[in-house]
Amino acid sequence: MIQIVENGVKYIVDLENGQKTGFFLDQKENRKAIHRICRGKEVLDCFTHTGSFALNAGIAGAKSVLGIDVSQHAVDVATKNAELNGLSNTVKFQCHNAFDVLPQWSKEGRQFDVVILDPPAFTKSRDTILGAKRGYKEINLRGLKMVKSGGYLVTCSCSHYMKEELLRNIIADAAKDAKRQLRQVEFRTQSADHPILWNSDESYYLKFFVFQVI
Repeated sequence: MIQIVENGVKYIVDLENGQKTGFFLDQKENRKAIHRICRGKEVLDCFTHTGSFALNAGIAGAKSVLGIDVSQHAVDVATKNAELNGLSNTVKFQCHNAFDVLPQWSKEGRQFDVVILDPPAFTKSRDTILGAKRGYKEINLRGLKMVKSGGYLVTCSCSHYMKEELLRNIIADAAKDAKRQLRQVEFRTQSADHPILWNSDESYYLKFFVFQVI
């Protein structure tokens, strides 16, 4: 375990047992970008991992933040990170499978001002794109239904094989099925220290959208 600071947020990073290196540095600038939409808001962060988006929302002055992850280990680390930043009263974490709990909460009428979807790569090869399309469609549909009118959906894909145009079409289909209109506020890619090389298609992998849901 080591401790780092990014965007003014402190993190305990588990290098040995965490996913990949234990922390995803390629989202640094995107985490900073959500600060301007989270102040005073009720925020849901799905696939929270170490709690990075949730903690940035908390630091930005969110009214309340709930981060969920299917891994109890990730939830435990994220909870420690909230304590480390003095955010325990505002930023909470629970162990849930987003695909199971979002439909349940939607039926219960739960909604949030900001819903953040930062799932793992649903596809790491061309052979699994069809299944990935279903996964991205489902999670964006469920996420959209949880956003209050006038609120925000933050959604992204870290898969090289999920091309930008394809992801845009999937999100548009999800919005149509959810009967919600989207106003794109921002589109971003990976941080500058993860450069996109024009002679290496694989280097462009992270697509990050902020939408207002109307």
